[in-house]
Amino acid sequence: MVRIGIIGAGRIGKVHITSISTRIKDAVIKTVADPFMNEETELWAKSMGVVHTTKDYKEIIDDPEIDAVLICSSTDTHSPISLEAIRAGKHVFCEKPIDHDVEKIKKVVAALEGTGLKYQVGFNRRFDHNFEAMQQAVAAGKIGKPQVIKITSRDPEPPGIDYVKVSGGMFLDMTIHDFDMACFLTGCDATEVYVQAANLVDPAIGEAGDVDTAVITLQMENGAIAVIDNCRKAVYGYDQRAEVFGSEGMISISNDSQSQAVLSNSEGVTAEKPLYFFLERYMEAYGKEIAAFVDAIENKKETPLNVMDGLRPVLMGLAAKKSYEEHRPVKISEIN
Repeated sequence: MVRIGIIGAGRIGKVHITSISTRIKDAVIKTVADPFMNEETELWAKSMGVVHTTKDYKEIIDDPEIDAVLICSSTDTHSPISLEAIRAGKHVFCEKPIDHDVEKIKKVVAALEGTGLKYQVGFNRRFDHNFEAMQQAVAAGKIGKPQVIKITSRDPEPPGIDYVKVSGGMFLDMTIHDFDMACFLTGCDATEVYVQAANLVDPAIGEAGDVDTAVITLQMENGAIAVIDNCRKAVYGYDQRAEVFGSEGMISISNDSQSQAVLSNSEGVTAEKPLYFFLERYMEAYGKEIAAFVDAIENKKETPLNVMDGLRPVLMGLAAKKSYEEHRPVKISEIN
């Protein structure tokens, strides 16, 4: 039984508490820590089987009975808490990104060397049944050599401006998942990024120094070209689609919906909208990624994503920001 401490009881923390409590039979949550812990959250956590709650995350770091730490707190705390947990000899699952600062991520890489500790980054889309099936087909050579990858990722509504101001920008808080997916589907890194972006959804996002709409082109190491299109607002719901075109065929995935029912009558042909938000689309994937993390700990296996998988999309995100700001293609090596 893997004993877990969860740092951060906000939206994503609650997702993981729910997943572990209802889906992961080989793990137990001993402690949940959050500086804003209140009675309502405490009672809910206890109802999910959490043994102890606190406002001080150091109780988790200092507890010798806790084997692994899930870092679900604000982004600026990810790398510092990672270092504390590693020094305490604990396995770490860290929500993306590890940090916006490459040098701080490299400190986490260095701290892990020779420890034998497991470190997994929370790119949950790799565990989605659609993307998983797609990657397996590409890796098995069923579409030949990948040539063009298209990834569409659009949120149903933009985030609040307070979030935009601290998120690191769209490329590091939203597109980062798509950068990871481009690497996952092609089985290699990107070498160059080029961005065209604009502020078309909410003027306040532009005033905060960010963009909300973008098309990103990636040159991949294996020669394939990837195209990502992002928007902070799709009025019809959470739009998550992808396609890989290769020398011997093509594979594509569409959105999940409540049903596959299609109504055809004199007024037209109507299907259901996509599931509205990421919590609906990816709840199963969240459970699977934690199951994989626990399995790696119990069976002394490699995690499906490691610290380097956390560094790679951040390099791509920083290159995308530089490309947008300087109106030119940017090589990943310029950032690394």
